[in-house]
Amino acid sequence: MGVITLENEFAVAVAPAKLFKAYCLETDTLLPKILPEHIKSSDIVEGNGGPGTIRKITFAEGKELSYAKQKIEAIDEENLTYSFSLIEANVWKDAVEKVTYEHKFVPTPEGGSICKRTSTYYIKGDAEINKDQIKDVYGKKTAGLFKAVEAYFLANPDA
Repeated sequence: MGVITLENEFAVAVAPAKLFKAYCLETDTLLPKILPEHIKSSDIVEGNGGPGTIRKITFAEGKELSYAKQKIEAIDEENLTYSFSLIEANVWKDAVEKVTYEHKFVPTPEGGSICKRTSTYYIKGDAEINKDQIKDVYGKKTAGLFKAVEAYFLANPDA
């Protein structure tokens, strides 16, 4: 089994604690509200929201990815760190065992955040994955997600 590790940073004009709360703690209610054209629902299917919890995200019809299951690995509200593994999805079934995402939210001098993310792809057997494609496609999708969250909070500062 091979391993591919990627590191990204996403700048967001939202304070770290607020961004952490939206992205890590209130995913099930906020993300379908913020991105209804992409996310149909997000539901806990096992657990209480802490480590070990399994969440199923169902995407809007017509998307390449119709669903994904995530397992929460760790949540640290004090240090604003969060990690989860993508354990099931309808893409890459034959090539990827799982993907683990580790996030750290840090403040910027302007009052916003930088989300530092490490993504580790565990490749099955001799399967091959294009690292540049992952970096390009999924990096852009995550950047778009954070920009949508940013736009929501800028338009709704009391949310």
